[in-house]
Amino acid sequence: MPIQPAVIRHLGQAEYEPTFAAMRAFTDARQEDTPDELWIVEHPPVYTLGLGANRGHLLAGATSIPVVQTDRGGEVTFHGPGQVVIYLMMDLRRNKKGGKLYARQFVNKIEEAIINVLAAYNLAGERIEGAPGIYIANGPKKGAKIAALGLKVRGNGCTYHGVSLNVGMDLAPFTWINPCGYAGLETIDMRSMGVDVPLADVQQALANELVNQLHVAEPELT
Repeated sequence: MPIQPAVIRHLGQAEYEPTFAAMRAFTDARQEDTPDELWIVEHPPVYTLGLGANRGHLLAGATSIPVVQTDRGGEVTFHGPGQVVIYLMMDLRRNKKGGKLYARQFVNKIEEAIINVLAAYNLAGERIEGAPGIYIANGPKKGAKIAALGLKVRGNGCTYHGVSLNVGMDLAPFTWINPCGYAGLETIDMRSMGVDVPLADVQQALANELVNQLHVAEPELT
């Protein structure tokens, strides 16, 4: 069966909880021939918790921001204005080459997409073993986290949740948590690294690179 083109949806600014519910509803309803979708969104300030998250990683300053329990992997993270968020509703059993992706390959390709987008803006990103996401690779901010991953892969190979890349944010809310469960982990954005670029440019660049890395059919834009 030919693979239908991926659909890239621009949701604009949207509250987290209705978007989370919509992701699950889409995944519940999808069929064997349902096209994969990438949802590009910007959220108002919100903390989200992974399935195994420890609420002790929410520190004193976090009380003014809503906290939402999710069914993704990982610990606590923050979403807010100035951050690219892309949700990946994919069926890993298929790609445009007729094969399938395994969860570890899926994560690796998402991380590679982020690294490539950062490189296009002359920023070096790297992986750190055992700590999913992308980190600044050199300079005085080496080791600071600039992108996070949180995914749900169902037993049938269908995915939701996704990736966030910090572009030009208020970074203070990251200091009110232990990001991804790591006390003292510095979180950075592209603007703080000297790259002041429109959010929409990075949204589209990352969506395009994800399509390229994940071998889905050429996208349709909505």
